[in-house]
Amino acid sequence: MKDSTAIEQPIHSVDERTISIFGYELIRDILIPEILGKDTHEILYWAGKRLARKFPLEDFDALIDFFSKASWGQLLIIKESKNQLELELMSPRIAPRVKSKAEQYFQLEAGFLAQQIEFQKQVATAEAFEHPIKKSNKVHFTVKWEKQ
Repeated sequence: MKDSTAIEQPIHSVDERTISIFGYELIRDILIPEILGKDTHEILYWAGKRLARKFPLEDFDALIDFFSKASWGQLLIIKESKNQLELELMSPRIAPRVKSKAEQYFQLEAGFLAQQIEFQKQVATAEAFEHPIKKSNKVHFTVKWEKQ
């Protein structure tokens, strides 16, 4: 297996094909945690980073578009400072995951965000933390980075 850090992959446009929500949730919420067990949290985070390396995105608009095409939800910037970015993710598919109290269910997105921000900000390291908000069925992410 090649261990590349930035392979340009085309993001196919959304067409008439759809994926069953049941099928998507069956794989993501039941099968993956069953296979990965107690390491699900960490593996999903690193899998998200690896996905980001395969799909490097040049700017935040491309990141928003990717989240939409991947059916991860609508991504918004809440606040940005010198070394930190606060984001919000909304989707009807988030509600059951937020209510399940399963933190690992947003680690794939967190890892993906961390790696994309690392690319886009051209920083040494970036790390993302998820904060599910049960009352509003949203997830907030905090991405922090260091230049050196």
